[in-house]
Amino acid sequence: MAQAFDSITPALQEFIAHQHIFFVATAAAQGPINLSPKGMDTLRVTDPHGVVWLNLTGSGNETAAHLGLDGRMTLMFCAFTGKPQILRLYGQAVAHAPGSQGWQQHMGLFPAIPGGRQIIQMQVTQVVSSCGFAVPFMDFRGERDLLARWAETKGEDGLHRYWAEKNQTSLGGLPTGMADTLEKLGLPTTPKQNLSEKS
Repeated sequence: MAQAFDSITPALQEFIAHQHIFFVATAAAQGPINLSPKGMDTLRVTDPHGVVWLNLTGSGNETAAHLGLDGRMTLMFCAFTGKPQILRLYGQAVAHAPGSQGWQQHMGLFPAIPGGRQIIQMQVTQVVSSCGFAVPFMDFRGERDLLARWAETKGEDGLHRYWAEKNQTSLGGLPTGMADTLEKLGLPTTPKQNLSEKS
């Protein structure tokens, strides 16, 4: 049965801390809805109404693009072991670029993981827990290290070039804010053809 909370309680914060994966959902008024799984040690609860997570470099940058429009975001956590539970956090979020005040304020909360491109800060306005009776039992075998090794191999310059080529616009052509980051780094901001424009 669903239960609503006014904030992230200590018990819910402990539940979040034990999850190895969380899911992020964002959307614009038009275009595809974004739903992404996130792993590794990239999320922190900062207070009963606050969450931050480290957005690592990937092939898309949908979350940042959607947050630039109206900031709506949902996070979901599922218990795959022990007592069944699903937890959803609803709220408004912003993306902090590398070097920004928000980045500097929160970066120390995370371990040194190569490839960080934004820190997402969420103001939680609604917390809902539900039963999770249909979520299967699944055993955690370990984190994949492929993304971190890929980012480390590329190096800082290679990651910046990747941002320029792949991360400046969403699937629907929306700006992600990455152009501002690239300009501050003195890099070109003309992205390659967006995936949605390919035949």
